[in-house]
Amino acid sequence: MIKNNQHKYSISAMCKVLQIPRSTYYYEAKERQAEDDITSDIIEIFHESYQNYGTRKIKKELVKRSKVVSRRRIGRIMKEQGLVSSYTLAQFKSYSSGTNESEQKNELDRQFKQDEALSVVVSDLTYVRVDKKWQYICVFVDLFNREIIGYSTGRHKNALLVYRALASMKTDLRKIGLFHTDRGSEFKNKLIDDALATFNIQRSLSMKGCPYDNAVAEATFKIIKTEFIKGRHFDSLKELESELHNYINWFNYKRIHGTLGYLSPIEYKLGHLKKVV
Repeated sequence: MIKNNQHKYSISAMCKVLQIPRSTYYYEAKERQAEDDITSDIIEIFHESYQNYGTRKIKKELVKRSKVVSRRRIGRIMKEQGLVSSYTLAQFKSYSSGTNESEQKNELDRQFKQDEALSVVVSDLTYVRVDKKWQYICVFVDLFNREIIGYSTGRHKNALLVYRALASMKTDLRKIGLFHTDRGSEFKNKLIDDALATFNIQRSLSMKGCPYDNAVAEATFKIIKTEFIKGRHFDSLKELESELHNYINWFNYKRIHGTLGYLSPIEYKLGHLKKVV
């Protein structure tokens, strides 16, 4: 009431009529301003995260802005503002498809924590609806910092899609130690085998019918499906490629990961390089 009428009457006069101390009004006004500032930050962080961050990650981002806020308070503000995170925990389900019957063993053996960049790269594919047709995405992930270092889109789920993702990597392929995937038939092709042999990259395959052996790649696609694909409509493959490029740039440079101490993949890698130096 006082705030809405302060252009007409003095604050002192209104406080006197309402029988409240001026100090109480100023204290409450200050508290409201602080709440409004925090609300603005939460809304901004939420939308910058592609509407994916929940209370835990928003709290971490607020700390970077020198604001310490409880998750309970963040949750209340998010509820008031109608901010609902699309992020869900990864769930792995077995599925059947054409398989690679190679005798190649699982050299990775679920050692998903790696101490060096490019020591192990994992890959997988998923589908997305584009103009009423199924199109496909392939990504390559560095286990060291969960960075998406290569990707491709295409109309067919085949070895060429995998090869194009491999070719998209802006790094010296000779530095890759191990390449691990599931036993999808698209990963078994002379084109892929020759490329790996050329750069002396060791091969590793999950056990047949065991998606947990490639859990990081599975989890990455769970995130992509939830944060990028879910609820989106793409009119063309060109649009999908453009939007995916923007998302992966955010994923690598901005999206914080709990497994990386709430740093983005690039922040984590740069921090590691500083320690080495």
